[in-house]
Amino acid sequence: MVVEIDGVDFEALREAITQHRVPALASLQVAPAWTGGSNGTLSEQRVSGGPGWASLVTGTWANRHGVHWDTDDQRINTKAPTVFAAVRAKSAELKTAAVTSNSAYQSMLATDIQTGAIDAAVDCAGADECVTERTNQLLLAGYDLLVAQYSAPAAAAANNGLRGGAYQKALADTSSAVGKLLATIARRTTNDPSEDWQVIITTGYGLDAFGTASGLQTAANKTIFIASNKPLDGLPAVGTDAPTEDKLQMLAAATDIAPTVLRQLGISPAPTEYGFNGMALQSATSLRSLTATTGTDKTSINLTWTLAGRKAQPVQVLRDGQLIATLAVDATAYSDAVQAASDGTYVYRYTVVAGEASVSLTAQIAYVKPATLAPTLVNGLLNYYPLDALPAVDVKVASTLVPWAMDANGGTLITDDSFNATYRTKALRIDSAVKNSSGMAGYRLQQTNDVTTDPAATAFTIGFWVRTDATCSQGVSNGATVIGNKNYTSGINAGLAIGLFGSCEIRFNVGTGSARADSNGYGLSAGQWAYVAVVIDKANLKMTGYVFDPVKGAQTGSVVLTAALIGKLGGLNNGFGLNEDGTGLYYQRETSSPRGAMDFNDFAIWSRELTGDELASVYKAAQPLSSLNP
Repeated sequence: MVVEIDGVDFEALREAITQHRVPALASLQVAPAWTGGSNGTLSEQRVSGGPGWASLVTGTWANRHGVHWDTDDQRINTKAPTVFAAVRAKSAELKTAAVTSNSAYQSMLATDIQTGAIDAAVDCAGADECVTERTNQLLLAGYDLLVAQYSAPAAAAANNGLRGGAYQKALADTSSAVGKLLATIARRTTNDPSEDWQVIITTGYGLDAFGTASGLQTAANKTIFIASNKPLDGLPAVGTDAPTEDKLQMLAAATDIAPTVLRQLGISPAPTEYGFNGMALQSATSLRSLTATTGTDKTSINLTWTLAGRKAQPVQVLRDGQLIATLAVDATAYSDAVQAASDGTYVYRYTVVAGEASVSLTAQIAYVKPATLAPTLVNGLLNYYPLDALPAVDVKVASTLVPWAMDANGGTLITDDSFNATYRTKALRIDSAVKNSSGMAGYRLQQTNDVTTDPAATAFTIGFWVRTDATCSQGVSNGATVIGNKNYTSGINAGLAIGLFGSCEIRFNVGTGSARADSNGYGLSAGQWAYVAVVIDKANLKMTGYVFDPVKGAQTGSVVLTAALIGKLGGLNNGFGLNEDGTGLYYQRETSSPRGAMDFNDFAIWSRELTGDELASVYKAAQPLSSLNP
């Protein structure tokens, strides 16, 4: 039996357990867990009811189950079979049921209901008492798989917040309802000791401090819980507080529940058929943090994962159901060389098997055949920083790049730069968490002759490699400044900026102080090197943005400018901030925007408009401009 309770905040649950207000839930093995997929990757999904429910019943994230919103028109993609469909495919005898308070959740299961994969589908239309009554009846009737869902805590949190008496009562009442179901199971096992019940209690999403299901990729929203009626080797951190965001994905995930259910029923899929983004929690081997990144050569996919617990069997890697590698028992990485006839986007399903544990994920690569830099890139090159040494030096000796404040130098060199192995040296990491007493952080680039205001420059291009952290953590709330020569508290302020926002979105912006122009909707892949460029054509009043990403491919767009916008491109006339705006105090003002590290490489400014082909060659070649001896 699986019980999903909408609206349970993990911290509030822990408090209620400590205060003995939810005895039924307290009787279980309760552990923090996570949901929402990985921010800035293909698996990222809205952290709210609809996608959370779909992940629960399919063991996959939204890129597979296809549910992106909470509306009645959402349907689970049949390419991501639910636990009900998986049970029906293996057995006609096992009886299944779904009893929900939220009517939209029944709608998502329409295909399973129509095909008979669900024997009893009960829509309680918002009445949690109905959920308890009907689930109890089905338990007594001998159903084998029951998924029940409650809504009262979510309604109470939305209407009264997390600290009100209504929310506390809703938690207690729902715990009492769960207790009734547990009591029925206890009576069944007393009457028939051969019955072996696995009970999982969970919630589909977390809440913010106000009790709202905002859907954003914040730590509070992503933190859920999984509770079990018996110990599970693969359920870590039982009885502990939630970890920090960077440790969340070492916990159990919402996508672990579906494979756990199937293993309990004895119908786990073979590795060749495995499509779950989670592992069965009964496994003595814990396989976590499976990720896929594109190699700097743009022709390979690098898989990494973590292992804990029993390591007794060789690790296997499958691509689209076919075994491609057998590795050592403690292996935690594999690089798959993609064979493709031409440039393009290719999608693969990888499954890693370690002992009893299997986890699958979808990987995408914007495959690029080996290429060379366009030789014309040396033309009009005004400023160029290889960023492989500190202090940073402009090869053209026409600018400086130093910390905004010398007592807040957040710059360090890293060894995994954006280039192919032949050219690999170092890159610059700028951490805006390193600040001085006034909150100043980041780096500032000042040109001897500012191309944004130089009347002789009828166009210019700024291009650089950039990489976020593994979760794109700075792209939340008011976002982050990647580069900017303006006060970026508002895009309307005078100047030019490139910003990082939710879902790892890049935005290009210019403003006058009273008007603005924007080109938005470009995607980065979290933790992976991308090439970003902005082209300003002053003469023809046009801004063009480019993002070349190893997963999402080449993205470009443009927006028409006005003469007034061109006239204000100089912003504060104080240089460009890197991981800061033109004041060096962006994060000091925007306190809800997280400080953090951005990686930069091969930063260049041209006093002309580069073509799309020239910029594409920078990305495809993955070699520094210095290889052209500029």
